[in-house]
Amino acid sequence: MLSQDSHDDTEDVSLFDAEEETTNRPRKSKIRHPVASFFHLFFRVSAVVVYLLCELLSSSFIACMVTIILLLSCDFWAVKNVTGRLMVGLRWWNHIDEDGKSHWVFESRKSTPQDNKTISEAESRIFWLGLIACPVLWVIFAFSALFSFRVKWLAVVIMGVVLQGANLYGYIRCKVGSKKNLTSMATSYLGKQFLRQNTGDGQTS
Repeated sequence: MLSQDSHDDTEDVSLFDAEEETTNRPRKSKIRHPVASFFHLFFRVSAVVVYLLCELLSSSFIACMVTIILLLSCDFWAVKNVTGRLMVGLRWWNHIDEDGKSHWVFESRKSTPQDNKTISEAESRIFWLGLIACPVLWVIFAFSALFSFRVKWLAVVIMGVVLQGANLYGYIRCKVGSKKNLTSMATSYLGKQFLRQNTGDGQTS
C-alpha cells in the first residue's frame, strides 16, 4: 500500500505494482541492494571527481564537460527511477493525462511490520547522505566558479545543481508529503467524529 502526496496537480497512481518479495532478514546494517547502493553513489561522486580533476586529466574542456553531463544525467535517471524505490521505498514522477494536463506524483511505500524486517538502515543512510551531500557540493562549486570568474564552467555547475537538486526536492516531497497526508487524514477523522458526536447530541436533545 502507498501513501501519496495529493496536492494541487497530483493524482493517485500506483507505481509499486511489482513489489519485491519480502524476506525475513533481520533489520540490521546489512546492505540488501549492493548494486543499487553502488550506483547511487558512483555516478554522482564520479561527476564531482571529474569536475575537480578535469584540468589534470584532460586539456579538452569539451571532453570534460560532456563527461560530467553524461555522469549527471545517468545519476539523475538512476536515483529517480531505481535507487530511491529500492533503498528507501520512495519515488516521484510526472505524467500527462488525457486532457494534456501535467501531474506530479510523490509516493512513499507504507511501512508495515513485515516491511520493517527488510529495511536496511545502512542503505537509508547511504541514500540520504549521497542525496544531500552532493547537491551541497555543486552549490559550493557554483559560488566558487562565479567568484573566480570561471564562466565556462558555470553552465556545467548549474547543470549539477539543477539535476541533483531536483532529485533532492522530489524525495523530500515524498518523505514529508507522506507525513502530511497522515496528519490530514487524522485531522479529517477527528473532525468527522466531532461533528457526528455533536449531531447525535443535538438529535437526542
